[in-house]
Amino acid sequence: MLLDEDPATLIHHTIGNFNTAPDKIAIGRINESLSTLQQARDLRIEEAEAALKKLSRSLATLSTQHNETLSSHRSMDHASQIVELDTQKFRIAKVASDLEIEGERLEQELEGLKCRLQELDMQGVDGDEAMKAKREIDDPTILKLKIFRSLGIDVEADNAGNYNKAIIRNIQKGDVHVVNIDPKFSRFFYAQYFWQTM
Repeated sequence: MLLDEDPATLIHHTIGNFNTAPDKIAIGRINESLSTLQQARDLRIEEAEAALKKLSRSLATLSTQHNETLSSHRSMDHASQIVELDTQKFRIAKVASDLEIEGERLEQELEGLKCRLQELDMQGVDGDEAMKAKREIDDPTILKLKIFRSLGIDVEADNAGNYNKAIIRNIQKGDVHVVNIDPKFSRFFYAQYFWQTM
């Protein structure tokens, strides 16, 4: 069987049809988003921990002042002040407890994001089989290329992404035709020509 072009050139052009750049860019955006989200979560945890430490110090200071007040003054004269200090203490304790709960929630969320990142790393750039299948179902260009390939037609794109060459294989006759697609001819013309060649 004679070919119009060198087989190595045809194989090189065929490899060029597999456009993985958008998938790589999408995975890069996902990784960047996960990294940004992880940094934001870490920052929120650090801020919560700093606030918790500050509140703990305030609680300790207020407790010391409260004890000093109780020991140096009569309780009858400062009952209202003691009640106010107790109220502040309970408020501070509640805020500290809420911050601790929020810190634990953020840690759990961070662990979940780390697990998701690990899953994405294990799946690789192309994703798992389900993601590949979904991409192929959603992408009309892939569907068209599959139909052409099932008919024995391989199309090649130029540097601009325009499909300007078709390789038609007739297995029964053992023929291979290379057709340069010119936009001045209609799609109907090329469809008729392809059917006659096949």
